[in-house]
Amino acid sequence: MLPATGLFCAHPARAEQAHALAQRFALPLLSQRPPAGYWLELDDTRLSLLNPDKHGPVYAEFVEGAAAHRRQFGGGRGQPVAKAIGMKGHEARDVVDATAGLGRDAFVLASLGCRVRMVERSPVAAALLADALARASADADTADIAARMTVIHADASQWLASLDDTERPQVVFVDPMFPDTGNKAAAKKEMQAFQQVIGDDEDSDRLLLAALCCARDRVVVKRPRLGVDLAGPAPSNRQIGKSTRFDVYSVKALAAVIAAARGS
Repeated sequence: MLPATGLFCAHPARAEQAHALAQRFALPLLSQRPPAGYWLELDDTRLSLLNPDKHGPVYAEFVEGAAAHRRQFGGGRGQPVAKAIGMKGHEARDVVDATAGLGRDAFVLASLGCRVRMVERSPVAAALLADALARASADADTADIAARMTVIHADASQWLASLDDTERPQVVFVDPMFPDTGNKAAAKKEMQAFQQVIGDDEDSDRLLLAALCCARDRVVVKRPRLGVDLAGPAPSNRQIGKSTRFDVYSVKALAAVIAAARGS
């Protein structure tokens, strides 16, 4: 059982926003900073996940830093994630990011014109996304991009299964988080924090099946370059980079598999 993570408001003027976030994502509202462990903190700038004993603040960011650089110089539709979802030669796509995390890939796709629904079952990650999206909506340079992004706090497998035909996306994007095998260098602080607070995506195989039954065109799974496939049908094709690959599952090519899954 993962520990509950509360929200502390460090700036009195933002008490109303802190209460709204806590209520929306069912987070305990703290009256003071915890003496140890992880907690969410809302200051005058942003919402962050903190554990000063382990690393610096972890937060989602769509306006500044790496997000701004990638928005301006990222390579447009030639970026691997854009190719993987099928943007080449197509209009902007309707995408569900079923494991949104800190929303980096979702923001890239939205910046290229896609409508992106970011689904997160973790209340901590969902709150960080909602805060970043609110800040992006208030910024002149990113407001139009933010308007194409939505945060949905739900279990992605269940939520995808609940969509009717008019709500089904063209593409479902999945970037599951797996346990550290110990074979790599120390994980980034975001991964360390998420593994402690959110946990690993141990039901990714179930999510792949739900995604295949929902997507109208394709499912794209982001994996480490040498990572194992998710259990289930083999990908229709792969796009392999230096450290990351995208496994692409064509709904048309896997029609028989999907039909059998829907009938079971």
